[in-house]
Amino acid sequence: MLIITTLIMQHIYHFVWLFFLLATMRYSVQMFQQNSYRVERYNRWLRSSGEWHSRANILALLSAVIYIFTDHAIILTLFGVWMLVIAIAEFSIKYKIPIAYTMRVKRLFITRLLMTAAIIVIVYNYAKDYTLVAMMLLCFDYWTILANLINRPLEQAISRWYYNDAKRMLRSMPNLKIIGVTGSFGKTSTKHFLYRVLSEKYNVLMTPGNFNTTLGVVRTIREHLKPHHEIFIVEMGAKQRGDIKEICDLVHPTMGVVTSVGEMHLETFGSVDNVARTKFELIDALPEGGFGVVNIDSEAAYKYIKEQGYDVKTYAVDNPEADYRASNILYSTTETRFDLATTHSVDEGYATHILGRGNILNITAALAVAEHLGIGVESRRRAVRQIEQVEHRLSMRRSGGVAILDDAYNSNPEGARMALEVLSGFVTEGKRYVVTPGFVEMGAKQYENNRTFGGDIAQSRVDGVYVVNEVNRDAITEGLKAGGYPDAQVECVASFTEAMAALQPKLKAGDVVLYENDLPDSFK
Repeated sequence: MLIITTLIMQHIYHFVWLFFLLATMRYSVQMFQQNSYRVERYNRWLRSSGEWHSRANILALLSAVIYIFTDHAIILTLFGVWMLVIAIAEFSIKYKIPIAYTMRVKRLFITRLLMTAAIIVIVYNYAKDYTLVAMMLLCFDYWTILANLINRPLEQAISRWYYNDAKRMLRSMPNLKIIGVTGSFGKTSTKHFLYRVLSEKYNVLMTPGNFNTTLGVVRTIREHLKPHHEIFIVEMGAKQRGDIKEICDLVHPTMGVVTSVGEMHLETFGSVDNVARTKFELIDALPEGGFGVVNIDSEAAYKYIKEQGYDVKTYAVDNPEADYRASNILYSTTETRFDLATTHSVDEGYATHILGRGNILNITAALAVAEHLGIGVESRRRAVRQIEQVEHRLSMRRSGGVAILDDAYNSNPEGARMALEVLSGFVTEGKRYVVTPGFVEMGAKQYENNRTFGGDIAQSRVDGVYVVNEVNRDAITEGLKAGGYPDAQVECVASFTEAMAALQPKLKAGDVVLYENDLPDSFK
């Protein structure tokens, strides 16, 4: 009877294990996708996040080891329940960036499942008693890397075909004007503003969403570029040297905008100087007579063009040496008004309902390119007035009389300072709150930058701070304390959901809440 019971429990255990395997596999592949299918980045994430010794992997190892020494049904039952709880919890989580079931992801799943089946069959035939041991060890995250390695020749062949097809399409449109936009921050907003202003005269296509990698640009070309398009705006992201050059080698831009150089992705770049070299791969790729535009309010960018002697146009809000400068900026509760001062004239009367000095800076970049492409002043004014907010990039919405400043996609110190300026200058009789987890992927500068951020919050007109997650908690709270901010007005929470649950009962009409950054799923 005991033997029959054990066999039944083993079969139930097999089904539970399969459910557990699918849950852990989905999460592993999702994180591999969010790390751009780069093995070195995925490995770095595994080490830095502690996922390699997560509860799922510990469970897999412990159950395998314990099974070697016992086959009692009660042991299988306990581990089965544990696996079931973890699997159900995993499938119930709503991630900020859910897994995209692309063909590549589907091929990765199929390969992992085939590997799993093959290994279990082999073990069953040659070491039947250790089948469950093999099953549990197959749940480790590193099997995704092996599956990717197996698929690499096929994926490279497919990517090469898509890449060459995109190049063929671009060659068939020799009159297409291609504008590259890159920077440590501000590139997505600048892309959207460029699109709106240039659409006054041209038929424009821009890369959608966060399609700012080579494969994202290839996909945009193949799925969206049409013969009637006259301008193609390409957002170019980078996490390591050569990323921008790779995109430029595909699209060959004739115009380029560098929105900033900052301390983003220092874990992979190593230094701000390397960030500058990478961002300026765009300017290096421009042909003779190409039009480059650089933000010189960004000190690192300004320094770099001086050192390298680049012949580019410059734009700014603060730096008086800029070729294009937003001046006479006036904020009101309904709009922001400004003039555009250039080396040859002053265009007055621009107005926009977009918030913040940073966005005025991004609009200035768009206006510089628009003037170069022959769009008249009246058309530019009309376009600026009609520019729509870009979601999660210091956009504003109202909920029950409470103003929400959503800067969730911002993740850099300079942009955060600009957001705090908007919050402090917001005309209201209510209270002001900040909800933030701080900044990540800044290497050795991360603690210092988050501590400074805490100090900046302390010096702003803020009535309450919710520090989300543990990643930067010590740094931010230390900065708040050093800035003299009252401990009673600081609350540390595990998630944005928890922050809003704590904040919601306090909110009244007239209050303002700033969401500053939202960590990706790879930072728990």
